[in-house]
Amino acid sequence: MTKPHSDPIRGAKRTAIACAGLAVGMVGLAFASVPLYDAFCKATGYDGTPRQGPALASAARTDDSMVVHFDTNVAPGLPWKFAPEANTVEAKLGETKTVFFRVQNTGAKPSTGVATFNVQPGLMGSYFVKIACFCFNEQTLQPGETLDVPVVFYVDPAVREDSNTAHLSEMTLSYTYFASKNGQPVTASVATTGASGTKRDF
Repeated sequence: MTKPHSDPIRGAKRTAIACAGLAVGMVGLAFASVPLYDAFCKATGYDGTPRQGPALASAARTDDSMVVHFDTNVAPGLPWKFAPEANTVEAKLGETKTVFFRVQNTGAKPSTGVATFNVQPGLMGSYFVKIACFCFNEQTLQPGETLDVPVVFYVDPAVREDSNTAHLSEMTLSYTYFASKNGQPVTASVATTGASGTKRDF
């Protein structure tokens, strides 16, 4: 008595279905990886990304502070001016601070931009906490239009409990405005390839 042979066509179909399922899963993972990575960075401060969170309920540590510098840039291809109301502020640890930035469309046509940000030194990203920020909010400005946008933040007092950051007394929050489409930064590639961002102060 011989054993029945398995149907090769049925086996091929199963293999094809398994491969298709794997491909769909990989595509889904690729699309999910960007927002997941972004959420991870915002939650942990990884790679100089400021944390997001509510204001501290406890009072600020009045015996210690951090000097926060603000660096503003505009990428090639976006005819905007961009500058903070103050280049530097001194923030007591745990104290909620609000700083305004001014953006202006100096071009002859409406244009849309979005700001990205980073904290330096990168280790400070875990302790710079944004309560509210204009970053990643797409803005469309008419020719000559000026807009004042805020960032509300505090420096977590836990910065002094980390041996890697306990000695730091200064940090820099850097913003760059890019031309944007559908909420995503678009880098200029025509006639500006390789050009660096430019400071445009008022």
